[in-house]
Amino acid sequence: MTAASGSGPRWTTVVLSPHFDDAALSVAGYLGRTTGPTAVVTVHGGAPAADRISWWDAGCGFATPEEAYRVRLAEDARACALLGAEQVTLANPDSPYRDDGDLAGLADFLTGLPPQTRVLVPLGTNQPDHTAVRDQALAVLAGRPGLAPYVYADLPYTGGVRKWGTDAVVDRLAGSDKYGGAYRDLSAAYELRVAHNIRLDEREWAAKRAAVLSYTSQLAPVAVGHGPFLRRPGPLQAELLWELVPAAPDNEPVPAIPDNQEGNRHAGQPPPHIDVG
Repeated sequence: MTAASGSGPRWTTVVLSPHFDDAALSVAGYLGRTTGPTAVVTVHGGAPAADRISWWDAGCGFATPEEAYRVRLAEDARACALLGAEQVTLANPDSPYRDDGDLAGLADFLTGLPPQTRVLVPLGTNQPDHTAVRDQALAVLAGRPGLAPYVYADLPYTGGVRKWGTDAVVDRLAGSDKYGGAYRDLSAAYELRVAHNIRLDEREWAAKRAAVLSYTSQLAPVAVGHGPFLRRPGPLQAELLWELVPAAPDNEPVPAIPDNQEGNRHAGQPPPHIDVG
């Protein structure tokens, strides 16, 4: 589905997830605190047209690109149902199966969103696909002042910074050679105001863990690169989101925004699957 401006679904919150699993890993706790209809939009959510399997999919145990896609799409449907979000996919295949260039369908999708929609964009820490989604999305959103862009710390990538899950994390991130590059790049163009610095409680962590565990095919290879990321305590039990705001005058301090008090939303029936291409 490609929505025309002003006529698309009335989602309150839209999460741009570069791949199947990024939304659950990064903002499942936040989504559990929001109200109103939500969509998880996997930008690299299209079927691959390739004869040879990628190294990543082979490492996950798949025999063909088609098998990997079919399983991942079903995993994502289960996770979205647990998150209470509508599953939306754009037509781009995973990056090993596509050429460089603009991401198909992303600009049209964002242009079709109604005003006041919250759009969550990945920070892009140490992941080129995430950076590409961020840059293309923010370029489109700059021309849609009625939409509300937020940036989320992509996990487990950003969660490797020291002091993650504490009030000191932003300063640590800004000064980190290993993890802070994306944050510094974005800070050069925008003012980033912390909107939600979330520590999940036991109930929230159990709900998030269930959604993350839906992506069974990818858990082992992700752990190879990021260690025991599901451990408790660990990086997934904190989430961080920034609001992009106009720069304040030099003599006017920017007030902090407390974490939201929007309550909890529980998942209902599995949502329909919408292909956007």
